[in-house]
Amino acid sequence: MKLLRVGPPGAERPAALDTDGVLRDVAAVTSDIDGALLADDAALARVRAAVDGGGLPRLDPGALRIGPPVGRVGKVVCIGLNYHDHARETGAAVPAEPIVFLKAADTVVGPDDPVLVPRGSTRTDWEVELAVVVGRTARYLETDAQARACVGGYAVAHDVSEREWQLERGGTWDKGKNCETFSPLGPWLVTPDEVPDPQALGLRLRVDGRLMQDGTTADQIFPVAEVLRYLSGFMVLRPGDVVLTGTPAGVAMGRPEPKPYLRPGHVVDLEIDGLGRQRQVLTAA
Repeated sequence: MKLLRVGPPGAERPAALDTDGVLRDVAAVTSDIDGALLADDAALARVRAAVDGGGLPRLDPGALRIGPPVGRVGKVVCIGLNYHDHARETGAAVPAEPIVFLKAADTVVGPDDPVLVPRGSTRTDWEVELAVVVGRTARYLETDAQARACVGGYAVAHDVSEREWQLERGGTWDKGKNCETFSPLGPWLVTPDEVPDPQALGLRLRVDGRLMQDGTTADQIFPVAEVLRYLSGFMVLRPGDVVLTGTPAGVAMGRPEPKPYLRPGHVVDLEIDGLGRQRQVLTAA
């Protein structure tokens, strides 16, 4: 299934795309697309049956904002330097273990919402990423099979970053990762049955129409299942948590001077095979 949430910020309603690509209102079947739904097999089955039955009300996609596809996100856990080509372009050694940092849940916005360039920023950067949404509580996972069973779905994510604040202002990466609007997510939450191999997905990002990133999840240093298994030894992953799994080469930071960092007025388009597209207009905070 392709699940999504539509409507004004804070007042989104649950929806789904049927097999013909028609947007359907599923509010009569579930109150939201969130961790509680993803953890409930029976509730998910009811949503699937209702969508497949074709009797749900149609929605006009052109008249509705698309919000983040998951409501009440608990935490956003991110993996840094998780692509071989991205490590090479930044001159960094390949990590021996996953690099882990957190983004606040309130950085999550819809896939087409404006992204705010922070006041004083000169190095706002782009990063297209595969997001994994947790569907089962995960603690101390021992096998990749157990990790895969905890996946509630996949989505497109944009891990926007302010590089000066991330790398040159002391402390952890958090200063450059937690600015307002820095985690666009969606448009859809795609259930695992539609993503048979998360290590075979193409990722692309364009700035003002120019292709900047063109990678594949096959290049990940730590694959999705290994990332989830690793994280579960340090923290409990709960339904509705979001894990961002790193970005391929092509970010502004890895390019020659003058590096083409994002400015107000730039338009960023990004997509992942089978998971949909995002578009953001950069705006001054």
